[in-house]
Amino acid sequence: MHAILHRLELSDFPAITRAQLETLQVNLGYRCNQACLHCHVNASPQRKEMMDEKTIELVIAFLRHRGIKKLDLTGGAPELNPRFRYLVQAAAQMGVHTIDRCNLTILEEPGQEGLAEFLAENRVEITASLPCYLEENVERQRGPGVFATSLRALKRLNAIGYGVTGSGLTLNLVYNPQGPVLPPPQAALEEDYHRELKTRYDIVFNRLFIITNMPIQRFGSTLVSKGQFKPYMTLLKQAHRDENLEQVMCRRLISVDWRGYVYDCDFNQMLGLPLGGGAKPRMHLTDLWHEDLEGRAITVADHCYGCTAGAGSSCGGVLSQ
Repeated sequence: MHAILHRLELSDFPAITRAQLETLQVNLGYRCNQACLHCHVNASPQRKEMMDEKTIELVIAFLRHRGIKKLDLTGGAPELNPRFRYLVQAAAQMGVHTIDRCNLTILEEPGQEGLAEFLAENRVEITASLPCYLEENVERQRGPGVFATSLRALKRLNAIGYGVTGSGLTLNLVYNPQGPVLPPPQAALEEDYHRELKTRYDIVFNRLFIITNMPIQRFGSTLVSKGQFKPYMTLLKQAHRDENLEQVMCRRLISVDWRGYVYDCDFNQMLGLPLGGGAKPRMHLTDLWHEDLEGRAITVADHCYGCTAGAGSSCGGVLSQ
């Protein structure tokens, strides 16, 4: 991993600066009930890192103080944090729109009874990973039994209104490529997902987001072990488009780790790259209480080409068509 980080730090990626802060993306912990091959967090059931009560209270206070209206919860599996529901309820009471980055299988984990209904009650937007509508492809990437469990979870979400037109309960799906390749066009693949999931399983959803695999953590290590790291980086660089720089997600959000330290994005968090333009090597949420980040430099490295290659990539799917 140190070799990967060294290669990424020696970068010619274009300099970019922050726009107005709109979204607080919070990683509630690196523990997950799965260990997917493409995971840029290197999450697994063995990870112990988890945001504590004091830091969650700080997140709530920061949302209120800065008037931020979008909270993006991620992990690991964010729902495994024992204070997940407390945070969601607190955000809802402040009128903050919350997004839950859900892996679907978490709905059947012990201790998660009533999770789907809780999310619906608090009008949480669900963005769920489903790397394909074919069982073989999903299980190759995410493990045996995951596809069937994911389908059951989707049917359960549909049954309470998620993804159903007019319900106001948003259910988005996320696609990642199977290997070191650029994803296909989002609009065409979204049509395929809608058709195949409805025809095969009577499942509906709102949008499909396509996300490029990042050459870091578990996926990056796999690339190195197979001799594919350099070719993949070359692919990303050759597919770079300057017009995507205006819409990259790091311009309008900050990423908060389980200890309350802040980064320009979730990928930089995983690499330990500090918030750009900061006076300190590592800044904490408490350091940003009165800081105006607009116009500040963003820390960039070669992995950033994953966000600007082709149609671009963000937590909300492609940046352009």
